[in-house]
Amino acid sequence: MNLDEAILKRRSVRKFTDEEVNDSDIKKILETASWAPSWANTQVWEFVVVRDKEKIEKVVNTFSEKNPAYNGALKSSALIVACAQKGISGNKGGKEVTKFSNWFMFDLGLACQNLCLKAHSLGLGTVIVSLMDHAQCQKIIELPENYEVVAVIPLGKPLVPDKNPPPRKELASFTHLNKFNNPFLQN
Repeated sequence: MNLDEAILKRRSVRKFTDEEVNDSDIKKILETASWAPSWANTQVWEFVVVRDKEKIEKVVNTFSEKNPAYNGALKSSALIVACAQKGISGNKGGKEVTKFSNWFMFDLGLACQNLCLKAHSLGLGTVIVSLMDHAQCQKIIELPENYEVVAVIPLGKPLVPDKNPPPRKELASFTHLNKFNNPFLQN
């Protein structure tokens, strides 16, 4: 699968088969995440792979009751809890040097995108879940206080074949040339 195909065909998957994802595929997925760019190459991400069914249930129970990923995540083969170390990305010498104190969110987002694209290329499905009780999840996976749980990514074999993508905005509606509201592209 080429990169364009992976980007255009990857979808959020919320229903999985009972088929087990093997550790070799999970390793490939995590290796791909590790190659994401990060602020000053700090690589502040940490990924906790949850395979134990009881622990999967505990983590999923931190999701909001209305979270559409809840039922599917319970059937997933594994959960990948995406975490990041605080106070490093966007900081130099212990001081924030960027406008955004939570720059780790950007770094982790890049790593999660790599992770999801690689999973898709292997025929697996993912969805990034963040409508949850982050503090409770942090306790369940025994994450130290200087780290933050950002999202949980259920991983498994999709139950439903690829769906058509949702509509996308036209490029002209969000691209600008040299200044805001000066279209880069014309409709």
